[in-house]
Order: sequence, then C-alpha cells, then structure tokens
Amino acid sequence: MGKIFYIMGKSSCGKDTIYKKLLSLDKCNLKRIVPYTTRPIRDKEQNGVDYYFIDDAKLEEYRGKGLIIELREYNTVHGIWKYLTVDDGNTDLEENDYITIGTPESYEKMVNYYGTKNIVPILITVDDGVRLERALKRERAQEKPKYAEMCRRFLADEQDFSKEILDKLGIDNVFANDDLDECVGEIENFILSHR
Repeated sequence: MGKIFYIMGKSSCGKDTIYKKLLSLDKCNLKRIVPYTTRPIRDKEQNGVDYYFIDDAKLEEYRGKGLIIELREYNTVHGIWKYLTVDDGNTDLEENDYITIGTPESYEKMVNYYGTKNIVPILITVDDGVRLERALKRERAQEKPKYAEMCRRFLADEQDFSKEILDKLGIDNVFANDDLDECVGEIENFILSHR
C-alpha cells in the first residue's frame, strides 16, 4: 500500500522548493497530488503543475459530485481564496507513493479521508526572520506585489501552526530548512525508511 507524504510549513519556509526537489529524486519515485485553488495564478506558476486554477462554478461542480476531500477558505485582502483537494481519480495508493503540500487543517481532513496509516506528515521549519525575508523577496519579484496579503499570511501562520494544533494532530516529523540540500537529504532518507 502506498503512502501520501504530506508536506506542511509556514509560508516561505521553503516547502515548495523542497517538494519540487523530492519529486525529482528517482529513488523516492513520488507522484504528485496537485491541489486546486480559486486564487489567481502567480508569475511562473503552471496550471496543472503547481495547482489546478479553477473558478467558483467549477468548485461547485466538484462539490455537487461529492469529489471534494478537503476545502479551506481564506478571507484575503483580495477577497476569498479557496484551496481544495479533489478526488479526481489521479491518486492510486495501490500502485504509487505520493507527495503533496498542505496545512494542518487540510492534513486532518486528508487523514479522515485516506486513513492515518496512509498519510505521513512532514513539517518544514525555518527561523521566522528568514521566512519574512524570503516572503518579501518573493513578493517583490511579482508583477503586482501583494504585500498586505503577504503580511496576513505570515501572521495567520502563528495560529495555524500552533504547538497545540501540531500536538493534537500528531505532526512530529520535523525538518529544519537551515540548509536546503541537507534538509532534502534528511527528508529523502525519511521517505525511504517508510517503504
């Protein structure tokens, strides 16, 4: 039976970069679970790779068909953005191991859907000052920076990733992203140990 390795971490902790590096490792042989979102696509993102970018009508179509595994709504400075995981027929745990990115809230719902033994949490951490510097650098590189939203996300992470929530969900596989290659190597070994 395959596993879903579930990467989580506060904004700008490097989880997207780590996710992409792990996907490229032949030894891990991981398939991606691509999440869905109603938020606008960012510069350099690709539809169907980073997310499936959908509108509310498509989301309601999935809801009507009972295909939504988990759904989160964020009241951003630009309106409500929705993130979701859809049972789109692309995940076969009999055949493959998978990797995806989410939050503690979405992790809990995925565990309820797939079962505890099939989901392996991976929490990425980094110093808050480093995260803030990275977030600002990334936002400055956007054609239309959204600094207020960057700040909202940074502050919301304190609650979303509180010790109480992490302890309640049993999220204790923690990897410090102080050195990217070292962190990826540690996670690679962790994933291989679950085979």
